[in-house]
Amino acid sequence: MQRGFQLEAKTGEPLISFGLLEEALNLARANSLWPLTFGLACCAIEMMAAGAARFDLDRFGAGVFRPSPRQCDLMIVAGTISKKMAPAIVRLYDQMPAPKWVIAMGNCAISGGPFYYPNQYAIVPGADLIIPVDVYVPGCPPRPEGLIEGILLLEEKITKRGRLRKFRDVK
Repeated sequence: MQRGFQLEAKTGEPLISFGLLEEALNLARANSLWPLTFGLACCAIEMMAAGAARFDLDRFGAGVFRPSPRQCDLMIVAGTISKKMAPAIVRLYDQMPAPKWVIAMGNCAISGGPFYYPNQYAIVPGADLIIPVDVYVPGCPPRPEGLIEGILLLEEKITKRGRLRKFRDVK
C-alpha cells in the first residue's frame, strides 16, 4: 500500500504532502463521534453526566447524542442487557451506518455484572456476544472520566495513533 506522495523543494522540505484519504477521513471521524442516546440501566446516569457541563464530552468531539441510529456512528451500551432487550440492541446496531463502533460501558455490559448467574434465563453475559465491541469501560458504574477515557481510546483506535500512550508509559 502506498503511504502518500510528496513534492519537495530544493531544500529537501516537502512543499505539498498528499496523505491517504482514509487517514484524513479517520481523523475527522475520530473527532466527530455521534453517540446513540441509549442507556439500559444505572450506567446511563453516568453517561448523561459525562455529556453534561462538568465533564463536557463536546471537548472530545463526542457530545452530539442523537436519538436515531441512522444518524449515529457510536453505540454506548450502558447497563444490563436482558435477553428480551438483546434483539432490539442488534436491530439498532444494524440500522447504524458504517463505519460504526461500540463501547461496552460497565460490568453489566461487559460480563453481565452482579445480575448474571450461570444457567440463568434472563441476562446476556456481555454485549460482545450479540454485537462486536471495540472498547470496554469497566466499573459498576464507571465514572464519567472512565467513559471519557474509553472515548479517547476509541479515537486512538480509529486514527491508529497513540495519543494517550505517553501518559500510560510514565512510571
